[in-house]
Amino acid sequence: MPRRVALLFCLLAGLGWSAEAQAQAVIPYGMPIGLADAKKAAAAAEAEAAKITPIPYVIAIVDPDGRLIYFERMDNAQIGSVAVAIDKARSAAFFRKPTKVFEDALGKGRTAILALRGAMPSEGGLPLISGGKIVGAIGASAGTPQQDGQVAKAGADTIQ
Repeated sequence: MPRRVALLFCLLAGLGWSAEAQAQAVIPYGMPIGLADAKKAAAAAEAEAAKITPIPYVIAIVDPDGRLIYFERMDNAQIGSVAVAIDKARSAAFFRKPTKVFEDALGKGRTAILALRGAMPSEGGLPLISGGKIVGAIGASAGTPQQDGQVAKAGADTIQ
């Protein structure tokens, strides 16, 4: 087993993730999401945000490498949500997992999550999967963690 894989396995095992869970979670990266699909995901997320809260949202779509593809900041959205939405999207792309996974682990006392560079322990970041491959990720920020997750899911659900 190559050294990097062994170190990653030890780190993840220490966080309470089994090898079986890791094997199931590995989704390959694909070609980056296109602008049209990114806009479609952001529009669905924005529509969901408008349904659930009057709070103006920030929505970020990144490619599998975490590079920004599309960004939307609703009028009067809080400035602090800009970096948070981008970080949530990047975290979901880098780790191939919803950011809620990190939030839940931290909530169970697994503070080692805080040492994972690029991991955002707050719900609202989801990988975007098309054809069984990760084509990018979406991040949403402004409301509660649950609202952010709901908004991001609405966007992610538009990608096939």
